[in-house]
Amino acid sequence: MSPAHDREAAAGVDLALFTDLYELTMLQSYHEHGLHAPATFELFARTLPSGRNYLLACGLDSALTYLETLEFGAESLAALERVGFPASFLDWLGELRFTGDVWAMPEGAPAFGNEPLLTVEAPLPEAQVVETYLINQVHFQTLAASKGARVVTAAAGRPVADFGGRRAHGADAGLTAARALYLAGMASTSNVAAGARYGIPVTGTMAHSYVQAHGEDHAAFRDFVATHPETTLLVDTFDTLEGVRTVVALAGSSAMRSACATSGSTRSRSARSRSRRGASSTPAGSPRCASSRAAASTSTASAISSPPARRSTPSAWGRAR
Repeated sequence: MSPAHDREAAAGVDLALFTDLYELTMLQSYHEHGLHAPATFELFARTLPSGRNYLLACGLDSALTYLETLEFGAESLAALERVGFPASFLDWLGELRFTGDVWAMPEGAPAFGNEPLLTVEAPLPEAQVVETYLINQVHFQTLAASKGARVVTAAAGRPVADFGGRRAHGADAGLTAARALYLAGMASTSNVAAGARYGIPVTGTMAHSYVQAHGEDHAAFRDFVATHPETTLLVDTFDTLEGVRTVVALAGSSAMRSACATSGSTRSRSARSRSRRGASSTPAGSPRCASSRAAASTSTASAISSPPARRSTPSAWGRAR
């Protein structure tokens, strides 16, 4: 099983039941009336918003894992029995597996309006019941990747780090968004679980609360550099200019010399910009001492390792034939 499938199972989520009720009521009617003919369903954006002339396709790996492992097990069937579905339908549903074909854009490919990101060709009931989950995964991950690609372009070659897990809509969104943003070109993520799961470089610095816990800049910077000689310091917790002066004063001391000898630039971020845009980060081997310049080039507001090569947003799902 893939990491995505393992993650959902560990969270107690039965992906077979991650569907809207009307998908199953239609499925019951298809079954009772013998509607099993081949059908084609497409997922695409009809139009793109003003100022957005492309999408970056993402979410295919999650979609394929779901289709390859789709099964209504005993617990799923018991839940559906409680909803009121008859035994004859549940017996048939227990044998249902996805047998169709998927045609899709590779993850990371640019996509445009009215251009299918993903096409499912399968017997009508199979193509119908997977609609909800496929829209959910491809829509959100494409959204995150598309935004991330624009941030990376705006950074003009400077590294950008994802720091969005804390504001993502749940743990699954935080992990899949980190993966999507890495695919879109971001250099790293602050999310340790995403780094471990997908092989994304992990970066991070310090929080304003660390400086507050020391009561003043000097002690905070001194202690942090003693523990992490190659790092980024936040100079704006109390007074930005005074924070810069403190770093300059400490730079000549024995505690700071090795960390700051090779650093010719400084960076900082305000608490307000941090909450809007995320966290700055400095990879190991690139020491930074402080900053009087906002780290917009290395931070984002949002919350991907390159996915395994496999078959490949906003949504319109239909055109069954």
